[in-house]
Amino acid sequence: MSTNNEQILTPFDIGNLHLRNRLAVAPMTRVSATEQGLATDTMARYYERFAKGGFGLVITEGLYTDQRFAQGYAFQPGLSDDEQALAWRAVTDRVHAAQGTLFAQLMHAGALNQGNRFMTQSAAPSAVRPKGTQMAFYYGQGQYPVPQAMSDEDIADAIDGFARSAKRAMTLSGFDGIEIHGANGYLLDQFLTDYTNQRDDRWGGDVRQRLNLTLEVVKAVRQAVGPVPLGVRISQSKVNDYTHKWAEGDAGAEVIFGSLADAGVDFIHVTEFEAWAPAFPDGGDSLVSLARRFAPQVALIANGGLNAPERAVQARREGADIVALGKAALANPDWPKRLANGQPLADFDPAILGPIANIKDSELALA
Repeated sequence: MSTNNEQILTPFDIGNLHLRNRLAVAPMTRVSATEQGLATDTMARYYERFAKGGFGLVITEGLYTDQRFAQGYAFQPGLSDDEQALAWRAVTDRVHAAQGTLFAQLMHAGALNQGNRFMTQSAAPSAVRPKGTQMAFYYGQGQYPVPQAMSDEDIADAIDGFARSAKRAMTLSGFDGIEIHGANGYLLDQFLTDYTNQRDDRWGGDVRQRLNLTLEVVKAVRQAVGPVPLGVRISQSKVNDYTHKWAEGDAGAEVIFGSLADAGVDFIHVTEFEAWAPAFPDGGDSLVSLARRFAPQVALIANGGLNAPERAVQARREGADIVALGKAALANPDWPKRLANGQPLADFDPAILGPIANIKDSELALA
């Protein structure tokens, strides 16, 4: 094995969980569940192929957590009741049979609602219409609605939804760990973001106050599931605001990453469009490097444009313990095996995600 390959093909432990290598499949919305949010056989085969392809860790698409405001997309899978949780058992069984590890990503869409079967009204920290337009490849159309500002009761329900979903994931579904989705413009990120959070109560204010909801969710989930691998995904950019940067710069990164580490997470999953690029316009360190500096004791997952082995190795050298691949994994569900065997990597075909970003038969044929 080459020195470079050793950087990403060697084993790694998150908490008490042993991973066979440092390569993960990043969470990607695929709108392929039933209308009722149940995982399907197609989804089981889709996730299984990554485990067969050698990935040490697979993280699911975002799973909605309650039957109020959490769902964001039509045909999005959920963990909001026991039926949904039990449907995931066939997926986890297949992944485990292929010697893989599967984490459930728990997601509340907040204001980014373009397909909620439970509620017509969306909810968010403040009544601010999201930027951009709904995503057509997830069945969306037109502007996002203006959300209602969440009451304390709404916030308590959202926290409870994360905790209950996490418990179902571990006890009914058979997942190996939990990732809380605090990135990409969804609810927890809406509370973190200055222009979408205009509150003047305990949930708003400076960056530490705006992080409060994420920290409360971490606390509730930890109480629900105990000492299992638990982490948070964090980003600056959003699905509806690609260029957003934290106004507080490095100081904000110190608060965010340091507070998450203090909260007892086992890992932080940093995602950027180009993980190696400076985090802020004035140059300086990447967000990966900042996370490593301010949360040195926490396992770090890096995601964002790390498709080539050289980029993956670079992320490792900047402090990432695990490299998460998205489009590269779709194009190469056996990316780790190809790397180990010196085989060429296939280019990503954008047709996989169009016109609807559901799982295609052609993808399953690659397994």
